[in-house]
Amino acid sequence: MTRENTLEVHDSGHRISPDREWLVAADETPPLAAHIVSSRTGYTHHGIYIGDGKVVHYAGLSRGWRSAPVEEVSLAEFSRGRPVRVRPHIQPRFDRSDVVARARSRLGEDSYRILSNNCEHFCEWCVCGESRSRQIELRYALLAALRLLRRSAPQYSLPLLMERTE
Repeated sequence: MTRENTLEVHDSGHRISPDREWLVAADETPPLAAHIVSSRTGYTHHGIYIGDGKVVHYAGLSRGWRSAPVEEVSLAEFSRGRPVRVRPHIQPRFDRSDVVARARSRLGEDSYRILSNNCEHFCEWCVCGESRSRQIELRYALLAALRLLRRSAPQYSLPLLMERTE
């Protein structure tokens, strides 16, 4: 990897591709104000690392079918034993102290909406000032593509890779 396509992240010394998430080693903590991600079954969970082993995240549906507010938890509670990755932001709108302040400013908010105000929307707002969710946008794009394919080739049923059984 050349110098041109790497970035120093939060003075941590990690050299990464600017568009790739990187894994936090089990014996390390993420950089202050990092947008962190942990995989769950069928989705990814997002939070903001605020230092001292703490994460602010939109708990949302992370513990089951009942919605939960923005809260501060330990890194261990956030990750639930799963690996943690850092999502780099090439041009964050806010510096580290502002990202942490923005995350803390929403503690206790209880307006979780899976499609419009989820944990990823929250983190993107903290870092970039724009509430968005790549995983929701990707799912919408995939559904639109599948609908288009289905209209273009109605002889095939979903999943598209299976042959028609008639």
